[in-house]
Amino acid sequence: MDGWTGHVMKKTSRKTTTTSFTISMQAEAMPLVQTLQLTEEDEPSVFPKAVPWKKYSGTHEGLSVHVVVPGKDFNLGVDSVGTVPVSMLTYASIVSLHPDLIINAGTAGGFQSKGAAIGDVFVATQFANHDRRIPVPVFDEYGIGTLGATPIPNLVKALALKEGKMSTGNSLDMTPEDEEIIKANDATIKDMEGAAVAYVADLFTVPLIALKAVTDIVDGSKPTVEEFLENMSTAAAALSAMVPRVLKYVSGKKIADL
Repeated sequence: MDGWTGHVMKKTSRKTTTTSFTISMQAEAMPLVQTLQLTEEDEPSVFPKAVPWKKYSGTHEGLSVHVVVPGKDFNLGVDSVGTVPVSMLTYASIVSLHPDLIINAGTAGGFQSKGAAIGDVFVATQFANHDRRIPVPVFDEYGIGTLGATPIPNLVKALALKEGKMSTGNSLDMTPEDEEIIKANDATIKDMEGAAVAYVADLFTVPLIALKAVTDIVDGSKPTVEEFLENMSTAAAALSAMVPRVLKYVSGKKIADL
């Protein structure tokens, strides 16, 4: 039995009324929050008091929309990026908000050899990891953790979105070992959270769409950090322009019809 049979199909055959966006960085989230005119949650929070997570909520195109971010690290004051914070946040969001659809929106590195350019918005067709190296039979496959994405061919066609496989790791840079596995994953885009969100969504059989705007060209000539910082606002703007179109399309539709 694959991931699109049985009780999973029940979730794809009901209309979409609630969406939850999981976004890692505040700078990625705020342009979207402003575009959708969402407001930050007042007390009491649906999340535990001990965590820095934030939630912005409202309605758009007849949908109940939530944007959740891991917030700032208490000790260092930087965004809580990486797979651990985002997997915890995704779990808590599913339990608390009961979304019909999760959208992991954010930025990513792209491979120009696969057709990626700065500002392109991609839909992930597959998720895998490239920094969980476990050279033991079967555990090696578990480490890669390949998961298929929710099929959305009609949405992709209607909005002329680019598609590509995603590879996730906890580092912004890329070691030779990472590069080898990323190539084996046949990835077009490289990020720091997508596969973790996909893992939790798969556990709870919640449909997931990953929208990633390209900030840097991984196989280009510019240093990754320099290009990432230079193009963050461009990528965030591209996401903010695309997301309302995505929400308009999915509103009231069954996931199976996307």
